[in-house]
Amino acid sequence: MRWWQTGTRPDYRFSLANERTFLAWIRTALALIAGAVGIDQFASHLGSPLTRLSLALVLFCAGGTLAATAYMRWARAERAMRHDADLPRSLLLPLLATLTALLATALAWLVVTS
Repeated sequence: MRWWQTGTRPDYRFSLANERTFLAWIRTALALIAGAVGIDQFASHLGSPLTRLSLALVLFCAGGTLAATAYMRWARAERAMRHDADLPRSLLLPLLATLTALLATALAWLVVTS
C-alpha cells in the first residue's frame, strides 16, 4: 500500500499549506540555479574564471539538493499529518541560512576585490 493511502486524510487546508511550503522551497532552488547561471554567464568581471565556476557549481549543487530534499520534506510532513504525529524537524532552514550567508560573504569579497 502506498504511503498516501495510509492513515487518515488530513484536512485539505493543511495539505495545501504543506504543498505551498514545498513550492516555496522549489522557488528557492530555482533562484539558486538562476544565480549560478548569472554568475557564470554575466559576471565575467568578478574574480578569476575558476572562482566564478566554483561559486556557480556550489549554487547549482545547492539548488539541486534543495529541490530533492524539498520533496522528501513534503512527503514526511504529509505522512506525519496522516498519522496524527508531530511534524518532522527540518534541517533545511539552518543549512540554507548558513549557505546563503557564506555565499553572500564570498560574493561581497569578489565585488570588493575586483
